[in-house]
Amino acid sequence: MRSSQSQDRGSRVTLQTIDSNNWRDVAALAVTEAQQAFVAEPSYYLALCCYGDDWRPLAICMDGRIIGFIMWTVDPEDASCWLGGILIDQAYQRHGHGRAAVRAAITLLSEEHGYQDFALSYTPSNTAAKHLYETLGFVETDEWEGVEIVARLSVDDLM
Repeated sequence: MRSSQSQDRGSRVTLQTIDSNNWRDVAALAVTEAQQAFVAEPSYYLALCCYGDDWRPLAICMDGRIIGFIMWTVDPEDASCWLGGILIDQAYQRHGHGRAAVRAAITLLSEEHGYQDFALSYTPSNTAAKHLYETLGFVETDEWEGVEIVARLSVDDLM
């Protein structure tokens, strides 16, 4: 998979495949204490990607440094591409890198794999995530994944 980049507020964010050379940098990522209620440890997400059958991991990078994580999968029922485990290390938050990473993921997955419909879920009390995803064009649905509400975006709606 080639990398994709997006720019937001001057940041240059790229996505890279996670491999034996960089997984430790991903595992070392940390979010704020308040955010720990909403996301798992990066090592959990890496294990899910390695030992589960669905999720594929990507490192979020800026200027050659790993600053975050995102994973993706495809729902076999409706062929929508799901984004999950999205996190930015606490040292790099509040600079638009999360927004740039989600945009880069949508661009990469739509251009390289042809996916046009995207979905993600979040806890309704995670107002920061809700705001971020709404500003990117995701719309909440009446669907739920456990205790998380599902939001969807169609690339056609962005045109």
